[in-house]
Amino acid sequence: MRIEDTDPARHAGIEYPMEVGAPVFAPIKVTEEKDKAVNVARQNAKLEYDRIMEQAEVLMKQAKALQARLDATEMVHSAKFGFNPIHGKIYHLYYDSRNSVNVLIQNGPSGWSCGIPDGWTYSMAVKKLGDSTWAVIEEESSNALTV
Repeated sequence: MRIEDTDPARHAGIEYPMEVGAPVFAPIKVTEEKDKAVNVARQNAKLEYDRIMEQAEVLMKQAKALQARLDATEMVHSAKFGFNPIHGKIYHLYYDSRNSVNVLIQNGPSGWSCGIPDGWTYSMAVKKLGDSTWAVIEEESSNALTV
């Protein structure tokens, strides 16, 4: 008598049927199943990774925009101006090379009747926001808004 015939616990671990009436089955190829499981896990992890990277990209854009606002705010606050800026209004920043200082005024580059003063270089259009920071305004939109 063989050990397979007397030990019922061993029957469950054998790769082939032990009895005449046992159902036919094919052994599972463990290596293939592991490969499939790893591939599914990688696909799911890649989707999650891509989603996280998209979120990180949005956060980086927001951080860069905030840094640009802070840089513009520092430039404006270091500039020379003799009026109280109004929230939401667009102003223009020029560099006065004779005095080596930035100047904040209301005239844009096309708003001068006699041209920009000698020694002044146009830097950018800025807008005071509600949180008292300044945002750089694109040239096309600033010309459309000041007209």
